[in-house]
Amino acid sequence: MNDSPGWATPGSSPSDGERPGAPSDQPASGGPKWSAEQPPPGQWSSPASGPAPGPTPPPQAPPQQGQGWGGPHAGQYGSPYGGQYGHPGGPGQWGKPPAAKPGVIPLRPLDMGEILDGAVTTMRAHWRSVLPITLVVATVVQVMSVLLQKYVMSDLVLGTDPAANFEEAINTLGTAAAVSIGVAFIQALGGIVATAMLTMIFSRAVLGNSSTVSAAWREARPQLPRLIGLTLLMGLGFTLIVAVLIVPGLLTESPGLAILGIFAAFPLATWLWIKYSLASPALMLEKSTVLKSLGRSSKLVKGTWWRIFGITLLTGVITGIVAAIIVWPLTFLGIGLFGGGMGGLQAGTASTAWGALIFSAIGAIIAQTIVMPMQSGVTVLLYVDQRIRREGLDLELARAAGVENYGTTGG
Repeated sequence: MNDSPGWATPGSSPSDGERPGAPSDQPASGGPKWSAEQPPPGQWSSPASGPAPGPTPPPQAPPQQGQGWGGPHAGQYGSPYGGQYGHPGGPGQWGKPPAAKPGVIPLRPLDMGEILDGAVTTMRAHWRSVLPITLVVATVVQVMSVLLQKYVMSDLVLGTDPAANFEEAINTLGTAAAVSIGVAFIQALGGIVATAMLTMIFSRAVLGNSSTVSAAWREARPQLPRLIGLTLLMGLGFTLIVAVLIVPGLLTESPGLAILGIFAAFPLATWLWIKYSLASPALMLEKSTVLKSLGRSSKLVKGTWWRIFGITLLTGVITGIVAAIIVWPLTFLGIGLFGGGMGGLQAGTASTAWGALIFSAIGAIIAQTIVMPMQSGVTVLLYVDQRIRREGLDLELARAAGVENYGTTGG
């Protein structure tokens, strides 16, 4: 076995048929294997001359009031974590026993609060690595978006012009759609770079290790082309869903068919989105291909789709509220000061004024700097949580983090 974090798929790390984390004196086959060093003669006393060997604890007095079910020696026997189990609501209450926590999360199956807390904790503890990445990416994306909106959108017929013919209206809509696609492409490309680097930072934070921006870039760079391919493939899939289910109703000018297609496309796209939501961390951390990462995500999500959907949806709601609180006040302030206020909105010039664009971009930069690491962190920790639940990844992570005797005792 090596000391790598163990991100590889199951079966590639263990050697010699050993189970990850199994004690060295217990082979995987379950047969006996004696230690090379035996206790000296006379160490064990006879039953008549002393207490019998074994893990049986000495008799204890009944628990006193306020002492809990564990008593003074609770957690001394049996628990691999060394914790105590007290009465419900008291210290050491029934529930999850304490687990090793070398980094931002405990090495055991996580609940929703621990996943969200782990993402926020990583942002706070490793802000020197996280914030520069998201700040640079958000700034580049917004600068290019502002330039596109200023020099392309300002030439469009944004107001209501009775003299404009149908061809001009079509050209206007086509140009606006091209600008929107261009802005979305820039944002997607920046998001891919940020996601790749943040995945490496969060994976190290799980082990309690820090990472620099340059180290995260070196680790992420070899997989960037595949991550771009994965993003394009998923985007193509969603486009095909829309084309097959919604476009026929629009082309035939059938409102009923179009509405039916929308009701069919939305749940199908959502189901596929969650099904393959863990493909990105699987591709980056397992160094796999695009198709293998999609298969890994499908396998990890299987049976827990609703749980992952709920956590992802809650994360989206939280980050959306945070972004709105930051972006909208600055956007309205820019329109009010530099865009002509309500008159500019009615004339269609408010959205292309330099001051309004700059204020809106500043708000978007601040929001994306905060939101991007939150979203990426939740996705990475969901991936880690699913592998802990299904594949015992906590054993590999504990060994890589240097946690001694983890998983070698039964509880």
